[in-house]
Amino acid sequence: MDILDIYEDVQKDVQAIYRSRLQAQILLSLYVDNNTLAKLREVTGSTSQALLPKIRILESNKLIESVEHEYRLTALGKIVASRVADSVMTMGTVLQHKEFWQSHYMEAIPQPLLESIGSLYDSKIVSDTNVEIFNVYNHFLDMIKKAGHIYGITAIMSSGHADILGEKIHEGIPVKLIVTKSVVEELKQQPYIEEFHQLQKLPNFQVFMVDNDINLGFTVTDKCLSLGLYKSDGVTYDTTTDLFGYDENAINWGEKLFEYYLHDAVELDLI
Repeated sequence: MDILDIYEDVQKDVQAIYRSRLQAQILLSLYVDNNTLAKLREVTGSTSQALLPKIRILESNKLIESVEHEYRLTALGKIVASRVADSVMTMGTVLQHKEFWQSHYMEAIPQPLLESIGSLYDSKIVSDTNVEIFNVYNHFLDMIKKAGHIYGITAIMSSGHADILGEKIHEGIPVKLIVTKSVVEELKQQPYIEEFHQLQKLPNFQVFMVDNDINLGFTVTDKCLSLGLYKSDGVTYDTTTDLFGYDENAINWGEKLFEYYLHDAVELDLI
């Protein structure tokens, strides 16, 4: 059945939740934890007189129930509330970083990760400025210095980034990189080839290659995610702006992105 046909069938119920601030707030509040009426008043900033009719609607739709003076989500309610929460986080992330997404090539982010982009809500955009011309690079340096492990994807290579990663590898930090064929060709040349040969002898360093181009670059550590994208033309990598996320949701999102590309990559050995 077509999604628009389904929407026609359920639009009243869908709109009832999304158009009602209180219904949405009740569902989102109970998605976090069970709450008493007093707590719901506190969370929503509304009176019992305003809340109770909305509670009754949600109860009649079998989305919430009252147990021992607390309201909680039913099994159906958990499904609906999780989708509402996801919609809120997705819209929040898109709008919060609207300029970043609009000015970059988002098609490089796989669909499964786009669907969970709400995980990046608490991330921040870091850009180079006339005053801080190495702002992005310095944030990257700080992230790498604090890393307990490093996983990354790169479609470009620079001696500065290579040197930083090389230092961490020699320190014994686990590093896994996914690179494109074009980057492999660069690694076979000076100034990279000799150092790369030495690094590949170390047990804590692995490099994987993908056949297709990857129009993004990112690094995820145990403490941070750094995401860089190509400009909207899909041709030029934007070295002046990155998204940095330091919370658990962003880091988990970054690890999933790495695993997505790792699935089709093959380990590289240039020794």
